Amino acid sequence: APPADDPFADPPAAAPPADDPFADPPAAAPPADDPFADAPAAPPADAACAALPALIERCDARHAAYDHVATRITGAVRAFRAVETAVSEVARFPYWRHMLSIVLVLAGFNAARTRNHLALRAATTTGDHRVVEVAQIGALMLMIASALADAAVQAASSAEREDPGLPALWVIGFSGVALAHLYAVVRPPADLAPGAPTPRALLAVPLYVWMVVLSSAWFLGVEQHPSGLAIQLHKFIQYPSIYLGIGLYLWSGMLLGETRVAARVFDVVTPWGLPPGLLAWLVVVLAAVPTAYSGASGIFVLAAGGVVYERLRAAGTDRQLSLAATAMSGSLGVVLNPCLVVVLIAVLNKQVTTSELFAQGRWVFVLTAVLSAIAFVAATGGALRPRPAPGAASATRAALVALLPFAAVAAGVLIAYRLLLATSVNEYTAALVLPGLMLAVLAYDRAGDGVLGRVVRATDATSVHAGGLLFLMASSVGLGGVVERADLMRFMPDLGGSPVVTMVALVLVMVLIGMTMDAMGAVVLVSVTFAGVAYNAGIDPVHFWMMVLVAFELGYLTPPVALNQILARHAAGADGAPEPGQGLVARTLHLWLPVSVMTTALLIVAFVPFFF
Repeated sequence: APPADDPFADPPAAAPPADDPFADPPAAAPPADDPFADAPAAPPADAACAALPALIERCDARHAAYDHVATRITGAVRAFRAVETAVSEVARFPYWRHMLSIVLVLAGFNAARTRNHLALRAATTTGDHRVVEVAQIGALMLMIASALADAAVQAASSAEREDPGLPALWVIGFSGVALAHLYAVVRPPADLAPGAPTPRALLAVPLYVWMVVLSSAWFLGVEQHPSGLAIQLHKFIQYPSIYLGIGLYLWSGMLLGETRVAARVFDVVTPWGLPPGLLAWLVVVLAAVPTAYSGASGIFVLAAGGVVYERLRAAGTDRQLSLAATAMSGSLGVVLNPCLVVVLIAVLNKQVTTSELFAQGRWVFVLTAVLSAIAFVAATGGALRPRPAPGAASATRAALVALLPFAAVAAGVLIAYRLLLATSVNEYTAALVLPGLMLAVLAYDRAGDGVLGRVVRATDATSVHAGGLLFLMASSVGLGGVVERADLMRFMPDLGGSPVVTMVALVLVMVLIGMTMDAMGAVVLVSVTFAGVAYNAGIDPVHFWMMVLVAFELGYLTPPVALNQILARHAAGADGAPEPGQGLVARTLHLWLPVSVMTTALLIVAFVPFFF
């Protein structure tokens, strides 16, 4: 090469400009995994020697950690691990919807066998009984036909089927329930009086039958959509934990009825001779806490209404006032933590949270408690002065002492859940914790007194009541689907966007829904239809849902359906008939007293917030 300073050397070639279109492209670098590329230079030998001790030290540490953990795996740890793994596997159980369907049909079969499906009145003659049974067979045939149509649609579809075994399960299950009704037609119960059918038999037809007939009339007659009712059943089972939780709450209530806890609680206050109105009000207020844990007012009335009515009657309260208190015993607690209905509202509506709803619910509870106190005291002549029995203080003290062991057992169960399963009682776990708590209380209270027999009796009663309630809920979801698909919202008049005027219309609609549907199905319907109307009119979402909850409770207490009144009569049995010689006001006290309280509360909750 010429010297760098050779004056006769050719000048170096100029590099082409960066944007020269005629320049040769730069040589591409070999890919990282090029098998023909040169091997990377090996690290220096001293670096590898320095890394080796660190690697050995890390390996020794891992071996030591493993040995330390292995020494701590005792038999108790293995047992806990097995239980925890089993619980985890159950939590991942993929067939909860099938489980809910099985519970629905088995409980429905038991309700059919014992004639406990919910109706406005009971059949008293063999003629009325046969009308009721045939009507239920017809409703079940409509449900079976829809399930078969749904199975055919799924089989013909190229899409992947979701829960393909459910239609077959429904067909088999509803067929079994229909056979129970057919047997009742052939062999009517012996406690019925002979007689031909009367128009009053229509009142004895269960409420779920009317809902199934109305839904089927729409799907078959208007939409020509045979699988429509089955599709609504699919919607019903979308939330299996909620509806299975209802069964667990009912079981807890029936287990409570087998204990002496309620009697001992009444023993605390009865020595003081409280006036009937004040005693009934106190029962209603105290029942708000278990109502909140039971999930809905109807569930509590069904589960514990018998205990409430029985203890009020034993304390000297007359029949109609006892019925009024029993019907209202589930009305005040639906806005308190951890009510299941409020949880469902928060799940379906992202505009609200459970903490917001429960925070405002406490004020609604205070309002309804004050209003009910005024109503109960006024309805019984305004008597407020107690008439304590001799030694009332000692009797109350003894009753409180007798309750302490029950409280200790309950606290022990809650602590065990907390320490062993890291589970505390809240709106999501209450349905799972309460049965274990009540089983422990029952075992303590009835030790050596046929505990197993009492558990079996409570479980049988639970299946009967759950059948009636779950069938009603499933049918109300179907009816709600008709309202949604019929696009009834187009008949809603143009309210000009006024929040107050919109609230007036919504209050009327919510009361009507509460009169015809259960809480769970009604919340689903309102969430997909009327909630948007309220939000668009500028009504605060929390304000709207507080109004909805109070309106529902008013609907459950208002004739002609009055579900909570039906459940209260169901709990009272034959003793719920009016006493002879009473006037119209006294005979209907169980109706107008709760309705007046909840109507006043609804007007305050719905409209007073607009002025603040």
